[in-house]
Amino acid sequence: MKEAIQSAAHMLEADILLCGEEEGNGEPIMAHPPETNSDNTLQEWLNEIVNTKKGIKLDFKSLAAVQPSMRLLEGIKLHLKRPVWINADILPGPNGSNAVVDAKTFLDTVTSFFPDVTLSLGWTTGWHPHQCNKGYSWAMVKEMAEICGALTQPVTFPVRASLLQQSKSELLWLLQKSNRYSLTVWTGRQDEYFIEDLLYIRDTFDKKPLSSPIGRGVRATLISVLTLRMKLLGSQRIS
Repeated sequence: MKEAIQSAAHMLEADILLCGEEEGNGEPIMAHPPETNSDNTLQEWLNEIVNTKKGIKLDFKSLAAVQPSMRLLEGIKLHLKRPVWINADILPGPNGSNAVVDAKTFLDTVTSFFPDVTLSLGWTTGWHPHQCNKGYSWAMVKEMAEICGALTQPVTFPVRASLLQQSKSELLWLLQKSNRYSLTVWTGRQDEYFIEDLLYIRDTFDKKPLSSPIGRGVRATLISVLTLRMKLLGSQRIS
């Protein structure tokens, strides 16, 4: 944690689960499935972050962790000095096998605590080497557009870099639905992608320059944050 706080990253990302989720009486911890236990609690992490100028992104892997985490975040919100993003994969996506977080309950819970927070809403995805990996389909982006159409908050869509080439038209269509929308481009450790695809996204969707590569995480590296119409932000994952 100290290494991340002292890094040059502008934002820190935490994967959140509820310890003892099956019993329904645990506390939010920092863990990424399949790991479900951790010595790091969200409360301890927030106590450290609140004294920094880092932005934070909370990535929820289960619905049960959302409400208790929002209560903890509410307790320090007056002391936060940088942006807060709240993330969950709410729809099944290309090659995705993980369970999604229920969209309505997630959004209702988050916005009841923080009506103006930036929402990061994504799809479950997978990527397989030496195979033809399908991209984000029209059905996927249209369902996301329908969910987000009634929202008033800024929304960023985390999309997998290795699936960009197959999805350019669909993602451009989605972004054009609202000036509140942006993309966050990320990659898994083993993914293969083309820089040309990132440059195409930058040049087609926005004219601002692409940021340099950002901090490497434990399980995934966010390679660039294209915040179309917003400034580019670095990020580092903690779990």
